[in-house]
Amino acid sequence: MKKITDCGPRFAGQTFAKERDPVNLKKLFSAKDMTLGKPWQRILEFSIPMLLGNIAQQLYNTADTVIVGVYVGDNALSAVGSAAPILNLLLALFVGLSTGAGIVISQSFGARDREGLSRNIGNCISLTFIATIFIMLVGPLITRPMLLLLDTPASILEWCADYLNIFFWGCAGFFFYNMLSGVLRGLGDSVSALLFLLLAAALNVGLDLLFVAVFHMGVPGVALATVIAQAISSIFCLLKILHMGDIFDFNLSTLRLNRRVAGRIIRIGVPSGITQAIMACSMMVVQTLTNSMGEMVIAANVIIMRVDGFAMMPNMSFGQAMSVYSGQNVGAGNWKRVRMGVRQGSVIALSFAAAITIVLLFLNKYLFAIFTDTVELIDLAGQMMRIMAVGYIAISITQVLGGVMRGAGDTVTPMWITICSSVLLRIPTAYILAYLTRSAQFPNGHPFALSTSLLVCWTVGMLISFLAYRFGKVRKKMLAEIAREEAQPSA
Repeated sequence: MKKITDCGPRFAGQTFAKERDPVNLKKLFSAKDMTLGKPWQRILEFSIPMLLGNIAQQLYNTADTVIVGVYVGDNALSAVGSAAPILNLLLALFVGLSTGAGIVISQSFGARDREGLSRNIGNCISLTFIATIFIMLVGPLITRPMLLLLDTPASILEWCADYLNIFFWGCAGFFFYNMLSGVLRGLGDSVSALLFLLLAAALNVGLDLLFVAVFHMGVPGVALATVIAQAISSIFCLLKILHMGDIFDFNLSTLRLNRRVAGRIIRIGVPSGITQAIMACSMMVVQTLTNSMGEMVIAANVIIMRVDGFAMMPNMSFGQAMSVYSGQNVGAGNWKRVRMGVRQGSVIALSFAAAITIVLLFLNKYLFAIFTDTVELIDLAGQMMRIMAVGYIAISITQVLGGVMRGAGDTVTPMWITICSSVLLRIPTAYILAYLTRSAQFPNGHPFALSTSLLVCWTVGMLISFLAYRFGKVRKKMLAEIAREEAQPSA
């Protein structure tokens, strides 16, 4: 195995004390070794740029929602939101591949395996190209049948179809950005991905205003703006990776698909992809229930999901950070450090989640007023959000423990947890509550059924995640490796 020996001072035998020198820009935008230093510090250093990046990514959809709501109307707002479940379903398997890529890359980076790292990165890019061609061909063919299957109201059907088709035709930017930024994060560089995404988010907002407010393109305009912005962010990521030759090799040989390498990426990534697909299917089934409640409830749910997207960002960021952190340390064989990271990462995630819950409980109406000035819509969304707000504390634990399991190579357990909580529990709960709360005002069920079922899903998911980690194979291996290490005589 060819070791990484020429990728800078981090692998040149320096102590951590040397790491505390003032950080220059070159170090800031470089790969980072998370097997050194205090775990909480490394997790925060990685998570904060990722959190800002996730917020910037959420701005894509939020800018779409705000601008179409202001310049086109509430029906356009509903169209963008109703398209989301289908979009998430078709993109889910690819998101899983990018997750698998980040895991194998972080492990090979932590193991100082330059040859393996080079092949992993090259095969990730080749798999992305194949996935792009597939979605460009299949996506537009199933857009309208899926919308009809979901009972999408006729008043927004055409807008939904146009939005989805433009996104699928231009999916290359989305795919390559997610994969290449996953590569950068697997190497510990969350700052570069943040910079490129901030630039693209600003461009997306500018293009949204140009296409919708000036050219009056409506819903298709926001889709086109998103596609262009994502393509630019992917180009910047590729240029950055091409300038990291001190860490890995990038040539035609590494791009050639290797059955073993590609198979491992797919094997680790597919359960994560299935997890995303299951969540998307669950959203689609619940979206059918939402659609049956009328356009007011649809619009309220869209607003909630936009705010939810931001509220979820810290949880998702810490989950991704724990995946990279544990992946690098598992690759380095440092299981004791993984255990320390679980404890310290959980405290950080819980602190952020508690702060977010307080904001959502007491300030939600100010957040919803950004999207619409319809008082009834703001009141309904606020009532629904107050029901689900505490759930963000529960899901912070789920994300941290799931990230640790995925980083250690166990992507199957989080998949089953998602199946249990999002499908076997949330869908029946939502429909049962809707049935039990039918009234003259809400003949198909009260909107509170949607938010209550989500709170139940998140809480039970946390409990299952805790038990799966506490008694699962990752922790058993961790304890066995730590015991073996401590049993060895000191040098």
